[in-house]
Amino acid sequence: MSEPGVPLAGVIGYPIAHSRSPLLHGHWLRSNGIRGHYIPMLVSQADLREVLAALPKAGFVGVNVTIPHKEAVIQIADVVTDRAALIGAANTLIFRKDGKIHADNTDGYGFIASIEQEAPQWYAPAGPAAVFGAGGAARAVIVALIEAGAPEIRLANRTRSRAESLRSEFGSKIIVHDWVQAGAMLEGALTVVNTTSLGMVGKPEFKIPLDALSPRALVCDIVYNPLRTALLEAAEAAGCTVVDGLGMLLHQGAPGFERWFGVRPVVDSETRAAVLGAF
Repeated sequence: MSEPGVPLAGVIGYPIAHSRSPLLHGHWLRSNGIRGHYIPMLVSQADLREVLAALPKAGFVGVNVTIPHKEAVIQIADVVTDRAALIGAANTLIFRKDGKIHADNTDGYGFIASIEQEAPQWYAPAGPAAVFGAGGAARAVIVALIEAGAPEIRLANRTRSRAESLRSEFGSKIIVHDWVQAGAMLEGALTVVNTTSLGMVGKPEFKIPLDALSPRALVCDIVYNPLRTALLEAAEAAGCTVVDGLGMLLHQGAPGFERWFGVRPVVDSETRAAVLGAF
């Protein structure tokens, strides 16, 4: 039991040991002098509904949600933001004082905020975007790119049918390419995003040919372990502006922290250092 009046938050997932969110929110709690706690919680799919019902009674003001629960919590929440409904997943839950669970998705916000911080000259309407992957992160990135004004989004996924389903949901701005020809998507693309786990520690390498990559392109890899993926190294060598995946993680956490603890945290070099200490 926490002391009365000390707000609790955390992150739920299965597995959960890999999550960097406790480092991030712990840093923000300390740097803002807030008496609160943020803890990782291993929660199975079978226990998800029961755990979410119990947490507010134990003093929790909200939680982040990670794999595999992002889609399931949409069905459990009482209030779902338009953004979370459009993406079809939530990563941030707020336990309201009226007893209702409020679900939001801040991944797309985190993606755009990270780019704007690291590459302020980026302008989405300037040219087509190329997105690799069609999972939950891709959905958030695609919605964010559409809202930012990208004129065209070229999409490739190892299972083409998943990419086709995103086109049917998000409309004619999405142009689906076969994975085996995914390198062709880079021709003239000015925003390039890897939303897959390819290139992550313990995962296969990202092996899409980059010959058509324009040096004018901004290349973002949402993988942040390693921080400098092979894709980013190759893109930088080609003269591109590159943005690593850590910024998206940091920025997506800020809106939830503000809702739970009442302070808008800053994402700065100290924040990055606090999270990078785990690598």
